[in-house]
Amino acid sequence: MANEVKSVSGSGIPLMLDDIDTDRIIPARYLRCVTFDGLGEHAFEDDRQQDPNHPFNDSRFSGASVLVAGRNFGCGSSREHAPQSLMRWGIKAVIAESFAEIFFGNCCSLGIAAVTASRDDLDQLAAAIEANPTLEVVVGLEDLKATAGDLNIPVEMPCSAREALVTGEWDYLGQLLSAADAVTEHAATVPYLNSFSV
Repeated sequence: MANEVKSVSGSGIPLMLDDIDTDRIIPARYLRCVTFDGLGEHAFEDDRQQDPNHPFNDSRFSGASVLVAGRNFGCGSSREHAPQSLMRWGIKAVIAESFAEIFFGNCCSLGIAAVTASRDDLDQLAAAIEANPTLEVVVGLEDLKATAGDLNIPVEMPCSAREALVTGEWDYLGQLLSAADAVTEHAATVPYLNSFSV
């Protein structure tokens, strides 16, 4: 399938804070949007305004693909807007100590690799990224490892979520489009569809 997520690679952005809730990831005033377009520029908007040194303001980390976070990332209200804003900012993988369950599910349904690692390993990874913001971080879902230079850390992900990403089954639209011929063939056998002329 075209949208298999077997690994994610790119530079990293460290945000080693615990209990980052979805209201902080994307403030509530941005929930009125009709589409998710443009949400990326508002990721962590309020935190960034209050703290000019916030990592999402730091040009060293612009273009990062891998977010390194703390415990209970994505807690709070169950809005899809939070992972949508991260994805549209450019995040393709999040490595954290733990995730809020609904946030984790929303990440998987968007094809974002959300994996966990120990706090010690996360601290080492964040320090490596701080020391060299251009360092390539690779999150492997097949071997369940994250690497950054000489650093090689084990990561975890529930089997069902990992399987959905690695096989591309997370992408329901992609599955439907890949079966377009079978759908068209089946539609031709449905009597009420054939009674309409196009």
